[in-house]
Amino acid sequence: MESLDNALAAADCAAYVLYASSDDADFRYLTRFQVSDPLLYVKRKGERGLLVVPQMEYERAATESSAAPITRAGAGFLKYLDEEKDAWKALARTAASLAGGKVLVPRTFPYGLGRLLEEYAGVEIDGAGAVSAMRAVKTSKELAAIRAAQRATEEAMDLGISMIRRSTAQNGVLHLDGAPLTSGRVRTAMHLFLMERGYTAKETIVSCGKETAMPHRQGDGPLIEDEPVVIDLFPRDDATGYYADMTRTVVKGEPSPEIAEMYDTVAAAQALGVSLIAAGVRGAAVHNAVVAFFTERGYESDTKGFVHSLGHGVGLEIHEGPSLSPSGGPLEAGNVVTVEPGLYYPGIGGIRIEDMGAVTTEGFDRFTNYPRNLIV
Repeated sequence: MESLDNALAAADCAAYVLYASSDDADFRYLTRFQVSDPLLYVKRKGERGLLVVPQMEYERAATESSAAPITRAGAGFLKYLDEEKDAWKALARTAASLAGGKVLVPRTFPYGLGRLLEEYAGVEIDGAGAVSAMRAVKTSKELAAIRAAQRATEEAMDLGISMIRRSTAQNGVLHLDGAPLTSGRVRTAMHLFLMERGYTAKETIVSCGKETAMPHRQGDGPLIEDEPVVIDLFPRDDATGYYADMTRTVVKGEPSPEIAEMYDTVAAAQALGVSLIAAGVRGAAVHNAVVAFFTERGYESDTKGFVHSLGHGVGLEIHEGPSLSPSGGPLEAGNVVTVEPGLYYPGIGGIRIEDMGAVTTEGFDRFTNYPRNLIV
């Protein structure tokens, strides 16, 4: 917590305050506690963080949380609630009392609670995102959790691609086990596979044909012979909260010359990006090198062609720092990033290949260990 203490000292604040559930990545990171309802977290400078919990959650929090649990009664909340007859005012007074001075809060802090806290303690917004910066550099335990999620993701991806590989075409439409093979069938099969292993996948992309020209089109309807199928899968481990992320593009049949050339170019662009990653290198430099590569190959990087950033951080959020983008700053050892170049052209289709790994002092430790073959 030294980094957070340094942020408190720089802001001249006595404590860092959160009010969130474990859906909030900063809360999950600081408390390691899973809870559906928002709870108050207060960390005084130089001390262990406090987590204010209902009495029924005290024993669980004492067992599972990295923060020190304190009941609402022990924190003074129930007394303040009796005096104020207003839960938000009571919550603000509780936070102020535990903080003992001006508080530092994230930009996502509830506005109404923040206004009340200003009256009782004073509030400073953490514009630099101290906790997000902490989360960007992973510990060995976090790296292991992400690796495990990636292994499960690869197994699910293999299931989806094997369904396409085993399919046969009838009048151009892929069929499997006597029924049309649709985006939904592939998506559902992968989701069920992951669910049985303790992972949750949402908004998985299984797009086909011309719709692959839209990078985040989830896909709908039957899969088509000779057309690109983009599968982008990013499940979350229910137990640890950590994500994985990978994308493959495949064709059942014979791809068009345009798609085949785009695929080879994207694969080469990914190899270039991976070769440039190392601690101290700016994410913008890696992204811009790939843009220049695409330009040399005759592809655009505007409203079509390469239309998104080269990569992003992965952890307790699927998109977090650092970024491989035009604004990406220096990479640090322990960052986990994706490298996912793509090309997208309306009327033709799209290609994306995405791998994930850790930044090291010497380069890129690739977590993804799955083939990159266009034709299946």
